[in-house]
Amino acid sequence: MGIIEVRDLCFYYGSFQALDRIGLDIEKNRITALIGPSGCGKTTFLRSLNRMTDMIENVRVTGRVIIDGEDIYRPGADLLALRKKVGMVFQRPNPFPLSVYDNVVYGLRVHGLRDKRRLEEKLVRSLESVHLWEELKDRLDANALTLSGEQQQRLCIARLVAVEPEIVLMDEPCSALDLAATANIEDLMAELKKRYTIVIVTHNMQQAARVSDFTGYFLLGELVEIGATHQIFTTPRDPRTEDYITGRFG
Repeated sequence: MGIIEVRDLCFYYGSFQALDRIGLDIEKNRITALIGPSGCGKTTFLRSLNRMTDMIENVRVTGRVIIDGEDIYRPGADLLALRKKVGMVFQRPNPFPLSVYDNVVYGLRVHGLRDKRRLEEKLVRSLESVHLWEELKDRLDANALTLSGEQQQRLCIARLVAVEPEIVLMDEPCSALDLAATANIEDLMAELKKRYTIVIVTHNMQQAARVSDFTGYFLLGELVEIGATHQIFTTPRDPRTEDYITGRFG
């Protein structure tokens, strides 16, 4: 039993079925990677874990997603509390056109924190957690859009961890970064999993093999299989997984 339990999850965009009876457990303080060809449902599944998909018209969900024992799709679920518990890092860095300081404390203010001393404490702790404090401590008033792409992505992660989520969702967080910046983000993920549960969508199978503890393979809206990353990449149970891993498909 994991921190996230998904049971018979189906997802529809209008009449199109994007996910078909997904079932899996995601373990606490581990990195779970989701791989598969484009359009196979990985990002839809990821966004379903904090109901970001609610922002899209004409969607329908059946099945259950249970986080910390609560079904997040039950009537009356508190979406603000859910998105505090389950945060998301997007494919391209998306800092707000505000100062570094205002970016990091933005979520804290949304959740009602106004005390300047506590805001500053959380700011320092959050920037330290992503190794940005020494780089930016003298640039807190600088517009976040002036930072490098890697710094922007780390800043977005700092903004997320400032509100102390339990789960961090990452949708191809390195796709817009170069190799050196990607390595830095991957090292950061390894540190963050000591405090958070991480689910990452990636098209980079080498990245999945490097950073994740578990890997799930999606194909045409189906979760073909999920298991320990070493097992998935060396002795997959399903021939469709082996075809994808070895490059014969996808």
